[in-house]
Amino acid sequence: MLPEPLHERALRRAQEKGVSLGQFIRDSLTSALLGERVGEGGDSLLRDKAVYRGAAPKDMAEEHDRYLYGETE
Repeated sequence: MLPEPLHERALRRAQEKGVSLGQFIRDSLTSALLGERVGEGGDSLLRDKAVYRGAAPKDMAEEHDRYLYGETE
């Protein structure tokens, strides 16, 4: 039912997560469908799926504009 390359990628990801392919597909669909519902007119912050996993500067909260937009002057 899935194209072979997609099936292989999904199977690898399921194995990495330690779940069956079926469970991985169910979880993925649930996440996608919940994201649609939240995304309809909701807060863009809640729709954002990006996660930053690196070390962050200690002054990021105070200096967020500089980190987001760079030096403005």
